[in-house]
Amino acid sequence: MRISDLLRMGLKNLFRRKVRTILTVLGVVIGCLFIIITISIGHGMDRSFEKQVKEYGSLTTITIDTYGAIYDDNGNWVGGQEQKLTKDLVEQIRAMDHVRAVTPVIYIYGRYISGKYESGANIMVMDRSVFEAFEFPELMFGEYPNDEDNSTIVFGYNQPWEFYESNPTSWMNVKYKQVDLQKDKIFFKFDEWRYQRNPRRKEFMLPLTNVAKMVETKAEYDYNAYMDLEYFEKIYMQYCNTLTLDDRKKAMKELDEYQQIMLNVDNIDHVEEVQDKIKEMGYQSNSLMQYLKPTIEASKTLQLIFLFLGAVSMFVSAISIANTMVMSIYERTKEIGIMKVLGCVVKDIRMLFLYEAGMIGFIGGVIGVGFSYLASYLINKYGKPLFGALVNRGGSYLGGTEVAEVSYSIIPLYLPLLGLGISVVVGLLSGYFPARRATKISAIEAIRTEN
Repeated sequence: MRISDLLRMGLKNLFRRKVRTILTVLGVVIGCLFIIITISIGHGMDRSFEKQVKEYGSLTTITIDTYGAIYDDNGNWVGGQEQKLTKDLVEQIRAMDHVRAVTPVIYIYGRYISGKYESGANIMVMDRSVFEAFEFPELMFGEYPNDEDNSTIVFGYNQPWEFYESNPTSWMNVKYKQVDLQKDKIFFKFDEWRYQRNPRRKEFMLPLTNVAKMVETKAEYDYNAYMDLEYFEKIYMQYCNTLTLDDRKKAMKELDEYQQIMLNVDNIDHVEEVQDKIKEMGYQSNSLMQYLKPTIEASKTLQLIFLFLGAVSMFVSAISIANTMVMSIYERTKEIGIMKVLGCVVKDIRMLFLYEAGMIGFIGGVIGVGFSYLASYLINKYGKPLFGALVNRGGSYLGGTEVAEVSYSIIPLYLPLLGLGISVVVGLLSGYFPARRATKISAIEAIRTEN
């Protein structure tokens, strides 16, 4: 029997019992729809979480602060503890498994001075060797600190803040200035209120002759300036020499302790493991992963529910296809007998019924793919009350910022093919045993059967 004959006979037989075929196809449609939508929601939520994370840092970053917050198993704050962050601790963490990079962090505050104008300065001091591991953004101009020259001050996109008159005649009519980092002379000086300056020594003013600026990231990098730790220690010693003797000793002690330690783990799966090791050492740490974990778990639970419904629907549709094919065999017993008498080989009869079962799966899969795109559109347009609350729950842990313009359902190119493939395979598997049964019917008994 030619393939064209199989195709023609198969389609004719499917549409002979239209209602039964439609109901069987409908089961495949529902199963395919649930499978595609389940995976698409997973992609959408992963993309939304990724967007949130980019605004606040990396999921593989862990921080240890001088004040360690303690949380219970449900993520509720139950207290805190003072933590001493030293060079020894940094080295212990560096020796841990799965730690890709670690750096102490010192926050320095002061003023940027440009002529009679000034602006607030907020600089993060870090080890220059970790900039790449922490995925610092590209630069608009300048270069990051390196072994040849570590004196670069790297400004975030929104830094420095606007410059204003240092001593205006009236704060109601204060003047502002737009400073060009590449052309204007800019100096940095430490905050004066902490320590008393030695009147016999000249005030410390650091000329910023080597600067760089990051591209816009719409993340935390935009709001900080960065300095290399080794270079900071050098200029800080110069600053300490301008202080009175008592204050100089106090100021120099600050080099022995850090305000924060940041480390980057090699894989997201190892974040909790490293945090547990840090906890065993007696220190509390923080990571975005621990805040997003409840949200991710809720997302996975929702996906599993949909996936379960899809699997149940596919199972029911498989039974329905098998039932349809068995009923078709009983109704067409005489037809099968005639085909055998006319010389049709067993293989052709098996192929005919497998083709019919496969076509039910294919038609259901195609319609299911079409409905999945429609469902994805409706979820993205009207699903904010449910999915928006789930996605932005992660944002609440990170500071309450909502993620705008998100897609709760994303269907990548492979997903329709996957859904269609599963539908066809289910159809073929469901039709295999009925098709095999059809090949074993006796030709003589089949002809005698009255339909």
